[in-house]
Amino acid sequence: MPYKDREIEKQYFTIGEVAAQFNVAPSLIRFWETEFEELRPRKSKKGNRLYTPQDIDIFRTIYHLVKERGFTIPGARDLLKQKGPQLKEKIDVIQSLEKVRGFLVTMKKELDAIGKAQG
Repeated sequence: MPYKDREIEKQYFTIGEVAAQFNVAPSLIRFWETEFEELRPRKSKKGNRLYTPQDIDIFRTIYHLVKERGFTIPGARDLLKQKGPQLKEKIDVIQSLEKVRGFLVTMKKELDAIGKAQG
């Protein structure tokens, strides 16, 4: 049986990696940990925060509500408590649609450029 390379998925991410992924300061992540009880990363023996993919999903939901939709922190907190899992599904759908829209806009620009070049 031939050897197959397996995709190794990280199980834990540092606060710096999460901050870079969302282009925010690590201090914002630490602040949101104090404001949202859902966001509770594990800590290493040294006290470093270790975020699981589930923690990152929660952070993504909070980020979407506060930074992209303009909710206040208390408003986002209330919405998370009321509609936790449903809210994540809606955000996933919105992000998928935004990717599709971006692709279509790019395609339209390319087709317009081809049309101008031929015309």
